[in-house]
This record gives sequence, C-alpha cells and structure tokens, in this order.
Amino acid sequence: MNRLILGTIASMGLTLAFVPALQAQDANTDETQTVKAGGLSFEVPASWKVNQPRSQMRLLEIAVPPVDGDEKPGELVLFAFPGGAGTVQMNVQRWQQQFSTEDGSPPDIKTETIKVGDAEITLVEAAGRYRTQIPTPVDEPNFRLIGGIYPTARTGYFFKLVGPDKTIQEAGPAFRAMLKSMKMSR
Repeated sequence: MNRLILGTIASMGLTLAFVPALQAQDANTDETQTVKAGGLSFEVPASWKVNQPRSQMRLLEIAVPPVDGDEKPGELVLFAFPGGAGTVQMNVQRWQQQFSTEDGSPPDIKTETIKVGDAEITLVEAAGRYRTQIPTPVDEPNFRLIGGIYPTARTGYFFKLVGPDKTIQEAGPAFRAMLKSMKMSR
C-alpha cells in the first residue's frame, strides 16, 4: 500500500481509539456521589469535593471546582439549626445583607419555592460584593449565592452555595438537581 493510504488508515485508527475516551469523559460530567448529612441524603456531582467542615455549625462543606476564568472555587455549606433560626424571610434577608451592589446598596434578590416530595424549599439567589465574617473574614467582588432553605418541624436546613459569579451560575443546575434528589435518611 502506498504511504498516504497507510497514514490515513493509521490516523483514522487513532481518532477512533479516542472516541470512547471522549465519550467516557462526557459521561463523567453526569456522574454523581451520594452525600449524607444531618439526616438528609442527596446527590452532588462527582467533581465536587466533600471536605471536613471547618466549624461545628457546618454539617457539610463541599468545594465546587472553578470554571475557566475564575480563580477560586465555589463552596457549598449545609447548616442545620434546631427550631429553624427564624423565619424563611428573616434568613433570606440575612443572606441578602451579605451582598451589596457597586453603590453599596442591597442587591435585588430572587426567591422561588420548589417542591421536593412533601418538602417545600425556598430557593434564594443574590449577587454582588460578598462580605461575611464567619467563619473567616471575606470581602469578594463579583460573587453569587444560590441557597436553599428547608424548614421542618424540628430543624431548619440551609444549603448555601457561594463563590465567584461564573462558577456559581454554572453550578446552579447541579445545585437544583441536588435539592430535588434530597431525601430524609433517618
């Protein structure tokens, strides 16, 4: 056979050899891991890294990998407070106060209620300059929060996903899927 034909066959073989690897890589983006905390279980992307909580107030901490263009990862934290730590609206306002617009005023905040089985979860979204002192001082521009507030008769659960704007926007659909996968594990 001539070299051109052999070269073409060889390159086609290499291309075909990479197709399964590329398909497997795409499939990995859909893989999840089951996480349990505070009597709840739910599914999160396999690429999200479960870490040891840095404080006793936190039941769970998960690092969300940054997207291209963001230097810092996002963070998902789960808090649980007996009695709920105030009304849903009080907690929405608490999260809103952690953000400000360029002129220093509170940002617009979006809320929505979703049903997960018998549970009602209030979704909260805010963006702008993020400032908090807990657990360590943070003052970051262009951050976003997507939160979920799930009050039960005994406990208020608070899912707080916060980090660089693009990273959190990209993680938003996975966060919603996580909440929709939630089950009581006790």
